[in-house]
Amino acid sequence: MKRLLIATLIAGMATPVAAREPAAPAGLTLDRVVLLMRHGVRPPTKSPPLPAGSARDAWPQWPVAPGYLTPHGRAALVQVARYDRTTWTAAGLLPRRGCARLRIVADSDQRTIETARTYAADLAPGCSSAPEHKPQDVADPLFSPIDEGAVPFDAEEARAAVLAAAGPAGIAAEERRLAPLLTRLDVILCGKPTPGCGIAATPTGLAPARPGKRPKLTGALDRASTAAQILLLEYADGKPMTDVGWGRATPADIGRLSELHSAEFRLLARPRYVAKANLALLAPLIAESLGDDGAAAVTMISGHDTNIASLGGLLDLHWRVPGLAVDDPSPGGAIIFERLRDAAGDRYVRALFRSQTLDQIRSAAPLAAPYVAVLPIPDCKARGVAGLCTLAEFRAALLR
Repeated sequence: MKRLLIATLIAGMATPVAAREPAAPAGLTLDRVVLLMRHGVRPPTKSPPLPAGSARDAWPQWPVAPGYLTPHGRAALVQVARYDRTTWTAAGLLPRRGCARLRIVADSDQRTIETARTYAADLAPGCSSAPEHKPQDVADPLFSPIDEGAVPFDAEEARAAVLAAAGPAGIAAEERRLAPLLTRLDVILCGKPTPGCGIAATPTGLAPARPGKRPKLTGALDRASTAAQILLLEYADGKPMTDVGWGRATPADIGRLSELHSAEFRLLARPRYVAKANLALLAPLIAESLGDDGAAAVTMISGHDTNIASLGGLLDLHWRVPGLAVDDPSPGGAIIFERLRDAAGDRYVRALFRSQTLDQIRSAAPLAAPYVAVLPIPDCKARGVAGLCTLAEFRAALLR
């Protein structure tokens, strides 16, 4: 992939937020950032989003085409970019005036391209900041190497990894564990028990392995993950509560049902064999962007929840954004890798998860205190700090 380094302006104007980042370990200075970020709020990617009979009523309308970034999603991303700009300017990574090098890489969906453009425009106002991407809707193996046949992939080995993640009792036990959520979701979808309506009655399974294809669930948990994500996106987009789950879902429901989406990723995207294949092309890009002293000060990669879940699985990173379940990738949320340097010039890496809370996405108000958490990287304890890697250790963990 052709590398593009863009000169970007970091404005010196005042911003309406105050950065509250976890302090860098003593004696270390931030000198590089790479972030893998999920796109902003979108509608369902197809219409109707689930098979007939899944819900009693017609699905709510959206102001954009299926899968496109919404105007509200764009407004929420603006606040994320302003927060990051303030934070990195205060840390000395970005200058208060003038230009710094920024690299932006996006998948080829409209939502990822527009997320990248929106983010760059407010991270670097007044500058040319066109992201690198393939033509819209032309598949990019960088973000989906398995589906595009860009990496060796044994579907049977991947299926075995998913079954191992489910545990000795299998996927049926996962469905039993989540049964109360499936029951509640059917109430939201159908209003009351209705013959032929809902998704919980169809047993969950794991589809047969298909050469060159990622594992896929079937039945209740497959459809429940999609339905739970739709409800979350309705809420995050700022829709009136009468339009969130047809007025039958509460904010508390949204958070609890997020576990259905997170559980699907735990089974399908986080197991190491699958995660390594999913990140086969992105991981070297991240490593290069952190290790090359000629690289950009900030590299932003605009991708999908699957990319983030796989990166979390590859490095065994865990987070919990307020309003969502553990390890559920939020719209606009990002895994951030900071490169830190000591006085001798030695380099280290730590990982963060940065996101608006679910209610902050919904409000799209200026950010004073988003969710920012240090994600300890296992088996690293550089300078006596748990979870801090040397650059070499991080590269080995990412690419092994």
